[in-house]
Amino acid sequence: MSSFTSIPILDLSLARKPETKPAFLESLRHALLEVGFLYISNTGIDDTLTQDVICEGKAFFDLPMDVKVKIEMKNAPSFLGYSRLGNEITKFATDWREQIDLSTPHPLPTSSDPLYANLRSPTQWPHPTSLPRFRPVYETYIQRMSAISTFFTTLVAEAIGLRPTAFDRFFDADQQHKLKIVKYPDLDELGIPRRDGNEDREEQAQGVGPHKDSMLTSYLLQATQHRGLQVQNTAGTWIDVPPLPGTLVVAIGQGLEALTNGVCASTTHRVLSPARGTGARYSIPFFQGVSYDASFESMDVPEEVRELRRKVLEKRGGRRDDVEFTFVGGQWRHLGEATLMNRVKSHPDVGERWYPELLKQIREQQAKEAKEKEMQQQQAENPSSTTKAERSQAYNVPEHSKAVEAH
Repeated sequence: MSSFTSIPILDLSLARKPETKPAFLESLRHALLEVGFLYISNTGIDDTLTQDVICEGKAFFDLPMDVKVKIEMKNAPSFLGYSRLGNEITKFATDWREQIDLSTPHPLPTSSDPLYANLRSPTQWPHPTSLPRFRPVYETYIQRMSAISTFFTTLVAEAIGLRPTAFDRFFDADQQHKLKIVKYPDLDELGIPRRDGNEDREEQAQGVGPHKDSMLTSYLLQATQHRGLQVQNTAGTWIDVPPLPGTLVVAIGQGLEALTNGVCASTTHRVLSPARGTGARYSIPFFQGVSYDASFESMDVPEEVRELRRKVLEKRGGRRDDVEFTFVGGQWRHLGEATLMNRVKSHPDVGERWYPELLKQIREQQAKEAKEKEMQQQQAENPSSTTKAERSQAYNVPEHSKAVEAH
């Protein structure tokens, strides 16, 4: 049985009708167990609102730099706000994208709250004199997407044999959700020189490196017609996810995979920078949140559904994956701790200012892993200099690059 080669498209309106809902749930279960990515159409989001979101998002990046940096991400410990081109790191490499992170409204944490409570803080909004419609448009869109993501989560629960309310205990009463507006400049705007002067040779740059989304689900509005988003199937092949008018792209997050004990697949994906002369690619992902206080307990997924997932993996010979699974039971007490460490790793400029001790731990671990990798390479190139036991130890892949096995 081969791995998936395309992304399924589901009509969300079918889930709202009793006569078509069972077929929808069956299609959704297939997407959850075998792909981890899907398109949804007929979401209920008004097209006028969608166009306003796209227009205001693009307008933000046209603001002068001195205006954008007034709400720069490193100004606050929340990881909300503007991030300059090249300021984010994924899989040890620079992401060539410019972005702003927004959130549902929340007050500042108190001194008695855990450190990860800093993630739940007020958004840094552009001043209304610069973009008077930006905040009301995005607050409306985030509110609408919050309702859609909550509804979709009930469908996920039903698709894997749980009650519609099964995930409710993992949400706060005033649950935080987040949204990014992202600009990916094309290769010319990035100033990347042509390879060997050959215009016909295929070129690539990392818009965002291979990664998995956190939390439960995310919903991507592809705001331009550029290709670039790709997902990795279980064979390790990269599959295009082209823009389709009137759809959102749904990605299953690591939180959902952890809570369902591996039944719902969190799929690695990446974005390639736009080709020369094609202009910037814009995307607007919404990220459904989960309580940062949640622990890493698993849901009681029916055994017959777990068995279906096992059979999928067996038929495909396991799962090839280029990204580590972050939410490992026993490593963290709460989801907020794992999330905070991920954010510090991705945004070291914020870490240097607000979380120097956490950044120090991360850099020490990265240095250790880099040294281990170098030793493995040396031993692989000169196996005669090691004993059989040493060679066996040398091929224990460091944690950050291990293939992820389904739980």
